[in-house]
Amino acid sequence: MKTMKLLFVSSLILLFSATLVAQPKPWVVPANFKAMKNPIAKSDVSDKAGLAVFTKNCAACHGKTGLGDGVKARALKNFPGDFTKADFQGLADGELFYKTKNGRDEMPKYDGKLTDDDIWNTVNYLRTLKK
Repeated sequence: MKTMKLLFVSSLILLFSATLVAQPKPWVVPANFKAMKNPIAKSDVSDKAGLAVFTKNCAACHGKTGLGDGVKARALKNFPGDFTKADFQGLADGELFYKTKNGRDEMPKYDGKLTDDDIWNTVNYLRTLKK
């Protein structure tokens, strides 16, 4: 009986520890970026430009439809995220701009690789991925 209890408690501790390790750390975005408004109006032209940028630079990890199922996703330590989910779609445009421009961990930094307009067009395109 003691062995069963010990095994059960050990299993719970292991499961709890794995859950803590698997949780991504919060991605803190400075307030001035959260407040930024997208200077590029939402339009078919902007969406198409954003799709081109996304396809070239993002789809390999994030997948063609933003589900996080790109061909490179399996090799990543962390799931790249599902852009169709409400929590992602609830982020401010400025937050998406900041994360794309600055990157972190496995997410590359696109500052200097993409223009601000490219990033803003991509933000507009990402808004089309809602479920």
